[in-house]
Amino acid sequence: MARLKVEGKRLFVLDTNVLMHDPTSLFRFAEHDIYLPMVVLEELDAAKKGVSEVARNVRQVSRYLDELMNGANSTEISQGISLEGSPYVNDEKTREGRIFFQTKEHADSLPANLPGVKADNTILNIALKLKERHHDRQVTLVSKDINLRIKAKIIGVHTEDYFNDNVLDEIERLFVGSASLPEDFWETHSREMNSWLEEGRTFYKVKGPLVKQWYPNMFLYSEGEDNFEATVRETDNDEAIIELAQDYRTDNHNVWGITARNREQSYALNLLMDPEVDFVSLLGPAGTGKTLLALAAALEQTIEQKIYKEVLVTRVTVPVGEDIGFLPGTEEEKMTPWMGALMDNLEVLAPSQSDNEWGQQATQDILSRWLKVRSLSFMRGRTFLNKFVIIDEAQNLTPKQMKTLITRAGPGTKMICLGNVAQIDTPYLTDTSSGITYVVDRFKDWKYSGHITLQRGERSRLAHFASDEL
Repeated sequence: MARLKVEGKRLFVLDTNVLMHDPTSLFRFAEHDIYLPMVVLEELDAAKKGVSEVARNVRQVSRYLDELMNGANSTEISQGISLEGSPYVNDEKTREGRIFFQTKEHADSLPANLPGVKADNTILNIALKLKERHHDRQVTLVSKDINLRIKAKIIGVHTEDYFNDNVLDEIERLFVGSASLPEDFWETHSREMNSWLEEGRTFYKVKGPLVKQWYPNMFLYSEGEDNFEATVRETDNDEAIIELAQDYRTDNHNVWGITARNREQSYALNLLMDPEVDFVSLLGPAGTGKTLLALAAALEQTIEQKIYKEVLVTRVTVPVGEDIGFLPGTEEEKMTPWMGALMDNLEVLAPSQSDNEWGQQATQDILSRWLKVRSLSFMRGRTFLNKFVIIDEAQNLTPKQMKTLITRAGPGTKMICLGNVAQIDTPYLTDTSSGITYVVDRFKDWKYSGHITLQRGERSRLAHFASDEL
């Protein structure tokens, strides 16, 4: 590899898992250079077969590299492939970067207890050699593998996680969907306020500095005796139109026999029952009622109101413990073990009025006509028309998978994403890079979407205590 003496530019050695996680990482290091060890290319080649998300990402990386190297001779490769002509680069700084490949073997400089036969140790050895060779620039090993980063620090190699796919720096900064109004809100925002009734709904037009912090379909509330709760309908600089929110905590506003038990659940039902909101995301710890509320709204609007033709439920099939292997049967039969949460909630929403087996079976048959369970594996290329789609355990989806699912929505379809970022089981995904975090942040400005973070567990006092203390 030719030695560059460009001041301020860094050299990043990429681990295989970074490319497997995000194929576009090749173009995410601004003006800095990238170094790809030969063992990384070997690992990519070994993982290219199959229909998994990782295999698709690997094939995309290979296509990117093939396009970049198209027409390049051995001299140009040894001097680094420029990103200047790449159609995937939009940032001017990134055009200054180059991609270097390992073109010769590096002598083993690792400690004796770290032999260079493992791929990770080979990458460590290359990073160490590059550090010794390039005294004029910082060499950084980028990996999603925590253990590899630990070993790199031990031997003195600077290392970092891959952060470019993070939606936020901290999950605490994620939009929660509601906000408490200050005590002086009406004093500072009611000078030019208008209010009116429209089809039994109460609207207010307010103006003031706080309006700039609001998003469409965000919920506002004030503590105290007035118990004011409203939904933001429109925003325009420092002006906004807000509507009084429906209180689903009362029996006369129940949904499929279910009433909200707290403020956030009531806000969630407002979004779930609003036909103008096409996309709803619900985040919250275990037992906050995400699945129950979504199913209640789905059955109410599908069976009673007949707004939607059927309810589709899907989730990521990532096991918490050891995988139990292949499952027999049809697509729906294979998905049944993964849908235990769905079945548990259906027992609450549709209890059989008969104790005999025939009555219970009749209830299940009626529900199965409207409720379909589908696997994520067969979603690509589909279009959902007039369906109520529930994506459960969405925290285990990558942003790319989330995009694939949401773009399946056709006319008249409503999509609901449920998740808990504290229970991510997919390797290399974190609370700040999860697909559901991605859509919550990207959809918050869209007037046809809404989000609520549920706070309090309502499953049982045991579950609530365990969620807080364990």
